[in-house]
Amino acid sequence: MSATTSSGGVAAQPSIGRKRLFAVLGGLYLAQSIPSYLFVAALPPIMREIGVSRTAIGYMSVLLLPLVLKFIWAPWIDRIRPFARAHRAGWVFITQIGVIATMLALIAVGPTQVGWIIAIGLVASLLISTQDIATDGYAAKYLPEADRPIGNAIQGGSIAFGVVIGGTLGLVLYEHIGWTGMLLVIAAVSLLPLIAAAMMRETDPVPDARAPRPSIRAFLKRPEARQILWIALIYRASEGLVKAMEGAYLVDAGVPLSQIGYLSGISATTAGLGGSILAAWMVRMRGLAFVLALLGGLRTLCFLLFAGHALGVFTGAWPLFGAAGFQTLIRYMEIVALYSLFMAVTTSEQPGTDFTILACAQLLVYLAGSMIAGKLADTMGYGGLFSVASAISAAAVVAAVRMIASQNPR
Repeated sequence: MSATTSSGGVAAQPSIGRKRLFAVLGGLYLAQSIPSYLFVAALPPIMREIGVSRTAIGYMSVLLLPLVLKFIWAPWIDRIRPFARAHRAGWVFITQIGVIATMLALIAVGPTQVGWIIAIGLVASLLISTQDIATDGYAAKYLPEADRPIGNAIQGGSIAFGVVIGGTLGLVLYEHIGWTGMLLVIAAVSLLPLIAAAMMRETDPVPDARAPRPSIRAFLKRPEARQILWIALIYRASEGLVKAMEGAYLVDAGVPLSQIGYLSGISATTAGLGGSILAAWMVRMRGLAFVLALLGGLRTLCFLLFAGHALGVFTGAWPLFGAAGFQTLIRYMEIVALYSLFMAVTTSEQPGTDFTILACAQLLVYLAGSMIAGKLADTMGYGGLFSVASAISAAAVVAAVRMIASQNPR
């Protein structure tokens, strides 16, 4: 399946140097990952250490809203060209400068002012989400079909580096040089990815007033797009149920917090790099249907391991460590495969809009599962929750693979 125009023809894309394109995408995805993980991975532990309540820190979850709702303004990012010769590059410049400004604004606020941190974080999240629309649109439009898995692997690797720089390095810097020093260093580092924006090459034509404008309706009119939307909505429907309760279950199973922290950090870093590369290779060799079927099957087995442990079928912490770590690997690999699938149905007229709708759909169902996971665990116990997630996972894989096979993507 290849990118198509709205009239159904193959979208002819300009030639961009392959290595240059990969380097640009790495920089662009790193640009949005560093500030993202500063807010979600570094700031909450810092705030907790100085006595901010867990309830107040929990309000930080509102920062995820723009990531789920960005499909609403995605058509405007495809329509509007900020500068005459820079369409998506213009959006990257504007939003990245704005994000750096929000990090500097935190200096005046301090780590105890939760309301101001959330307000500034919401502005940063809106800017990062808008930048993500432009970056994903650029990747979807200019990556050749054969290079989509590699491009999405680069995204996964960049996110892993973003975790290390924005999250881990942020915490280390805070411990050694304090709040202001940490923010100044992270803001300075966030200037470097702007080099990638300067390297972007675009050949978008001058907008034709008579041409259809990018819109959500234009996406929904296409049968193949609607089918992939269904896949986006069902394939990861089970993951939020397990991921939201994974840490709580490990704690209740007697695993020390330090071990959970090491497991999370090490698995995220190694899985982000290794899993993304492995998934890209597998998609190129075996195709999307095979890879998503394999990953979905392995994911279901991981969920069954959690269910078996919760129901007393087996004991010990090591099976849980294996299942939790392997789930992280699978999630990174899934993203490479799913995003390659999403790119396959984007159009050259509105690549950012098309891709963002699909990305938001899979995130929305993931978050919905996360929100109800605690209630289900209280109602039916961990064993029941993980068993239900396993059944949903298996059914979703079968349905998704059948739909993918009907379109014969590679």
